[in-house]
Amino acid sequence: MSCPHISGVAALMKAAHPDWSPAAIKSALMTTAYTVDNTNASLRDAADGSLANAIAYGAGHVDPQKALSPGLVYNISTNDYAAFLCSLNYSAPHIQMIIKTSNVSCLKKFCPGDLNYPSFLVVFNQKSKRVQRFRRELTNVGPATSVYNVKVISPESVAVMVAPAKLTFKKAGQKLRYHVTFASKAGQGHVKPDFGWISWVNDEHVVRSPVAYTWKM
Repeated sequence: MSCPHISGVAALMKAAHPDWSPAAIKSALMTTAYTVDNTNASLRDAADGSLANAIAYGAGHVDPQKALSPGLVYNISTNDYAAFLCSLNYSAPHIQMIIKTSNVSCLKKFCPGDLNYPSFLVVFNQKSKRVQRFRRELTNVGPATSVYNVKVISPESVAVMVAPAKLTFKKAGQKLRYHVTFASKAGQGHVKPDFGWISWVNDEHVVRSPVAYTWKM
């Protein structure tokens, strides 16, 4: 039932914000979702009754009212998707077929993790790559003058640094970037997935992105 449910909410949002891209609508749905039930307890996995995590619920349950006014969105352009597909070694004809354009160039280097998606998947290599860095860009769709502070929730196995820690928007539609550095503190042999959140917060909005961590031997 999630497909018709979310499709209906997306249609409602497109009617309210006809100039928003599909990526902006998806961002609003994800970053305003909630992860508690109607008793304010953490969601549980229907399969076995255990406490659920992002593998089970993704970004969470959609909140249509909050999604209509998310404050900030992670937007993605067609060129961004093309660069992402290039970084995954898709051929130019395949990319042209996907994005419906004949003008495709894969000359620009692009890190797949820098796609401006409203969530993070961090994969550590126990033997070599224990630090991962990502870049994101937020667009102000709230009040013209808005200030957001970062809030990070991370497991003990990972250190997280966000720069800058404050985003100050001076006009509607303004875009600001930030960078995140994830450093693994887990010892050799740690393979259990962990989860966390990166949120941009002010008095009116909480723009929250789920983070999933995995380790490879």
